[in-house]
This record gives sequence, structure tokens and C-alpha cells, in this order.
Amino acid sequence: MSLRHGARPPGGDPDRRGERQPVRRGLVFSIVALALMMMSIDSTIVATALHTLQHDLDTSVNWAGWTITAYSFGFLLMLPVSGKLAEQYGRRRVFIGSVLAFTTASLLCGFADNIYTLVALRALQAAGGAGFTPSATGIIVDHFGDERDRAVSFFGSIFPIGAMIGPIFGGLFVTYWSWRGIFLINVPIGILVLLLALRYIPRDRPRAAKADAKRDFAGMALLGCGVLAAMFAISILGEADAQSWRWAFAAPLGVAILALWAFLRHIERSAHPFIAPRLIRGPGFGAVNLINALFGGVPTGAVALIPLYATNRYGIDALRSGTLLVAQGAATTLLSIAAALLIRQTGYRLPMRVGGVMSAIGIVLLAFPPPASVSAYAWLAGAAFLVGAGRGTLNPASRNAGLQLAPEQASTLAALRSMGMNIGTITTIAIATAIISGAADPGRVQAWTYVAIAVCLAACLPLIGRVSEHRGSW
Repeated sequence: MSLRHGARPPGGDPDRRGERQPVRRGLVFSIVALALMMMSIDSTIVATALHTLQHDLDTSVNWAGWTITAYSFGFLLMLPVSGKLAEQYGRRRVFIGSVLAFTTASLLCGFADNIYTLVALRALQAAGGAGFTPSATGIIVDHFGDERDRAVSFFGSIFPIGAMIGPIFGGLFVTYWSWRGIFLINVPIGILVLLLALRYIPRDRPRAAKADAKRDFAGMALLGCGVLAAMFAISILGEADAQSWRWAFAAPLGVAILALWAFLRHIERSAHPFIAPRLIRGPGFGAVNLINALFGGVPTGAVALIPLYATNRYGIDALRSGTLLVAQGAATTLLSIAAALLIRQTGYRLPMRVGGVMSAIGIVLLAFPPPASVSAYAWLAGAAFLVGAGRGTLNPASRNAGLQLAPEQASTLAALRSMGMNIGTITTIAIATAIISGAADPGRVQAWTYVAIAVCLAACLPLIGRVSEHRGSW
């Protein structure tokens, strides 16, 4: 991949100097990559501080856990909104605004003096972080010309690195400083990203900076209500004492189904829909959205439960079980890079099929006991590595498959992809933990859960045939 200086195509207002200056592609990519890394680290770093938060802020473990739940809520709720804002007001503007909001919220989180304020600020922090991926994807699509397919493919190698080092940084801050450090560390990074973005990311083109005359507030409200209710239902399902028939789960689930159904009907009839219906379920788009949720989100949720599985079934201690995630993170990073470099030759369907099969095999291997000559730790690490390799192989293709159909809608498509993957991950974790929590032998039950997940993925492989094939740049 070449990230050398690239000249902007001619056009636009000749008085706008930014329109005639070459784009420093390597620097622009580094700026957006640093923001994405900051956001991905923050998604995992807080988990290491839950016990300390409970003690220092004199709260319960449930309220401490809401610092993670609130972030998930805010992130998912704002993803489609931030994607639409980037399309209407410009990718650079939304990127800079997101960095500013995330950095400010991080600073305030670091000085929070009670758990309720911290939870509210975490939701605000997530609202800023939700704008990173949609706006960064749009910036790459706008300014990288025929290198944009490879550039956005490399995004897949950033997130697993951040997810791996987040808990390490969190442990260091909590051990040698304070839980406040996990938030305050974002401040100098955010300021650096902000200054570099203002200086080096090209200004939005006039067409991207103009907002539509109509605002689909009804569509925003219906989608927001549906996502929020669904997330609340999922969080209730994940509680140890939750039962599917209880009103605490059934009521928000019913609201979510009704609101999302109304949203789909609304955008079909609206002259100015919040999200164009074809981007959700149109030819090519519908299959890609499902694949992102199933083959992107579900394996991520399965992997997140490996430390719990290692402890329950094999008695591996918490520290060693946590390091099992390093294997899958490394595999995801390495295979994402390799798949990004080969994507123009392989097209989209082949790496999706290979990645989907690898993920399914890796997940089902988790369920089987290791051979006598192999330790449980090595067996689980190998299976986790295979799942990570499958995710890495699939990521660049699943990211590009939707974008190449509608590059002008890159920010919205990136938001839909992230939302689908997050919903797949959270749903998998919630259902699995609900099943495991009531089991007499949670390790064995989780093993059968892994078998069910692998069977589900294998059954969904034919969906890949509905993806629009493409080779070369777009």
C-alpha cells in the first residue's frame, strides 16, 4: 500500500487553498489511526478498574459496571447519528468535533467525584467516540483516491491492538497511579490528534459541508428508541437472575421491536429518510450488514468469554486466562494486514468464506478437551488464535464490500457496520452469560454454547454468496 502524497483532483473553489494542496496521505492516515486507537483502548481499559472504582467512589459493583454499560449504550446510540452528521456537515468537521467531545469528556471523567456523574460522563465520552470510525472512513474515501480500499482495510488491524493493550495500560494505571489515569491519559493524546487534524486533514469539500434542508428527526427518534430499548433488554438478559419471561426483559424487547419496525416503515415512506432503506436491506447491502453482525460481532463475543471459560472449565487463574486474548488479538492484526494487501487479488467472497470457516472451526475447538499431550492453556490459545485469524481474514473484505457500492455514503455505511458488529457482540455475550449463569457446571455448558455458535456461523456461510463481488480498486 502506498500512502505517499496524493494530489486532490481539480475542481471546487479556486480561492480555497486547501483544495489545491496535496494530501499528505501517510500523515492523515496516522492521525485518524491514532484517534481510532485511543477509542479502542478506552473500550477495554475501564474493565481493569471496576474494583478500584467500587472502593474509591463508595459504590456497588453493579453501578461500577455501569461505567462500561453506559459507554456501550452511548456508543451504539450515536453511531448512526454521527454517520449521518458526517454525510451532511462534512467528515473533517465531525471528526474534529468527535475528538473534542471525547477528550473533554475524558478530562471530566478523570475528575468525577461520584459514580453517577462518572456514568453520565461515560455516555458523553461514548457519543464522541462513536463519531471516529464513520468520519475517519469518510476522510479516507474522500482523499485517498485509488488507495482507499487498502487504507480502510488497515483499520481492522488497529482495533485489536487497542483492545489488547487497553487492559495492560489499565492495570498499570490502577496499580501505580489511580483509576483517574485511565481517563486522563486520553487528554494529551486527544489534544495532539486535534491539533494535527486541524493542520493536516484537508477541509471538507463544499458538497460534503452542505447540510440537507430536511431533517428526519422522526427517523432519528425511532431508531434511537429502538436501539436503546434493545440494548436495555440485552443487558437485562445478561444478568444472572434474568428470565426470558420477566417483564423487565420482555417490556424493552417489545418496545425495541415496535420502534425498529416503525423506523423501517418510516424510512420507506419518507422523502428525506435518516438512512436510505437500500443501505440497510438493499441488494448487496443487506447481506453485508448481516455478515458484519454474524461473522464480525458473534466471534468477538465468543472470544470475550474465553477467560471465563478457561477459569470455569480448566481452573486457569485470572491472569493467565486473560493473556489468552493476546493470541487472538495478534492473529487478527496479522491476518488483517495480510488480507488488506491481497484484497485486490482475492476479491471479497473468498476471504469472507475462508475467515468464516476459520472462525467457526476455532470456536468449536474451544468446546473440545485438549489431547493428552497438549496443555489446556496451549489448546485454548491455539483455538483463540484461529478465531482471531478468521476475523482478521474477513475484516478487510467485509469493510470494503459495502463501501464500494456507495462511496459517497461511506460514513453512514461505516456507522452501520460498527453498529451491527457491536450488537452481535453484546447479544452473544448476554445470551451466553444468561445460559451459563444458571448452570450447575458452567464450564461444560459454555462448551456446548460454543458448539451452538459454531453451528450457527456454519449455517450462515451461504449468505456470503449474496455479497457483490469486486476485484481491484474502487
